[in-house]
Amino acid sequence: MEIKFAIIGCGLIGKKRLMSLPKNSVSILCDTNLQSAQALQVISPKSIITTNPSDVFTSDVDAVIISTPNNLLYPYANTAIQANKHVLLEKPGSINVNEISRLEKLNASHNKIVRVGYNHRFHPSCLKALEIFNCGFLGEAMFVRGRYGHGGRLGYETEWRANPKISGGGELIDQGVHIIDLASLFLGEFTKVDGHTTNSFWNMPVEDNAFLNLRNDQGKTAWLHVSCSEWKNLFSLEIYGKLGKLHWEGLGGSYGVEKLTYYKMLPQMGPPETTTWEYPQQDGSWKLEMNRFIEDITRNENNECNLTQARQVLNVVETIYKKL
Repeated sequence: MEIKFAIIGCGLIGKKRLMSLPKNSVSILCDTNLQSAQALQVISPKSIITTNPSDVFTSDVDAVIISTPNNLLYPYANTAIQANKHVLLEKPGSINVNEISRLEKLNASHNKIVRVGYNHRFHPSCLKALEIFNCGFLGEAMFVRGRYGHGGRLGYETEWRANPKISGGGELIDQGVHIIDLASLFLGEFTKVDGHTTNSFWNMPVEDNAFLNLRNDQGKTAWLHVSCSEWKNLFSLEIYGKLGKLHWEGLGGSYGVEKLTYYKMLPQMGPPETTTWEYPQQDGSWKLEMNRFIEDITRNENNECNLTQARQVLNVVETIYKKL
């Protein structure tokens, strides 16, 4: 089955999406900034370019990838679904729960494949951790502890992410949704949400740090911190079970070599049996995620990273913001 794609939003993430798709599968590149679309056309010369999203929705493409700032995710996805296109939305999928719930309701009558882009699920450490966890080697899950942060850059406070009307919030809705989503893979939906945000360094109207205490229906806890005043980029996710622990560190690049360590508790306790896998290769999560999206379209299966799962993540974010 040959699937024809369009990309709306030709910035850094749009480029990553383009590079992850089969050659010559992108029919249309759309960006309100013509130069951005032209830059990606150099990579995909058979694609036509446009600055008008309506050209995408009225075209014969099968699927639309929406890689725009957060405030445009919902309106473009809404129109794409109504035009009977499959959709891949960048995280968080919308800027509030109401919008993503409306997309769920709309798609119930259109039955398209709608995925929200949580590429961290497709990092090799995550895939290996899920394999170990799902085989029962950690025993019953106890809790998850996660930290994710970067230090921003000069002018960070002037970027669209610092404008709440465009972003919907700060670090929590940016990197925070990734680590909430990952924690939910191991503990399920979080039904008890507590925490707070702070503005510790950056002079901007959105938060630069968020501290979360999340629990599922069984009272199992995820203790999470996200930050854009983390002066050395950091990623760390620890999953604890009654029989052992998994620790995922790094994402490659400035976050350090990605590795997963499995600490197997011994019957006599004491120092655990330790196994480490390192993944120094280039990040292949974008390609794997795109392959899964194509497989879902081919099989007509709306499973992983769907709107329901994305809504559950966004509900955590919105609950924390309402506490402010």
